[in-house]
Amino acid sequence: MKTTLIIGASSGIGKALANKLIKQRETVISISRNLPGASFSHFYQHDILSNEEMPTLNGTIDGLVYCPGSINLKPFRTLKKQDFLDDLELNVLGAIKAIQAYTSNLQQSKKPSIVLFSTVAVQTGMPFHSSVSISKGAIEGLTKALAAEFSPKIRVNCIAPSLTQTAMAEKLINTPEKLEASNNRHPLKRIGNPMDLANTAEFLLSENSSWITGQVIHVDGGMSSIKS
Repeated sequence: MKTTLIIGASSGIGKALANKLIKQRETVISISRNLPGASFSHFYQHDILSNEEMPTLNGTIDGLVYCPGSINLKPFRTLKKQDFLDDLELNVLGAIKAIQAYTSNLQQSKKPSIVLFSTVAVQTGMPFHSSVSISKGAIEGLTKALAAEFSPKIRVNCIAPSLTQTAMAEKLINTPEKLEASNNRHPLKRIGNPMDLANTAEFLLSENSSWITGQVIHVDGGMSSIKS
């Protein structure tokens, strides 16, 4: 039985992935700031932004998924230094903290995998996305660097979604008009849902992707590559 650690599994994509793996009778460990909405094999309440050490986990971890993120959309001229630092701390330093804490657990697995999250806005320039693009761009660089350093033992890949229907994105889609406009910006004429990303994460954790590492996979309704 595989064991997957999900950082930030209390909502959104992390919750969807957790529920999917639990239905497959896998062991799912959750480390989240908020209480989960699913029955995990093990749950540890921890704020990744705190100065406290990550919870100690004993035994093998086959997969690690880092889900925390931010959508900090502001004009560049209004952004303060602290805005950039906050996004970097959550998106990048939090991921580094988690990976460093559990690398030894991953190394005990026969076929371990790490999955991180970026954004379509790294490859496709979008107004008001400078802060989040900087931090997620760093995640894409980290993905490739760790994939090289950890190979051939640990695979490391990244998913770059477009707008997805989660609580974090609520203010962008909280009226029918906003939702319709967001849908129409995508070639497939809809925004993502958490299961779209959970399905891809599950694939990257599985042996079905055993020859894939160091990749940034765009799950974005076609936003990054085509116009309609």
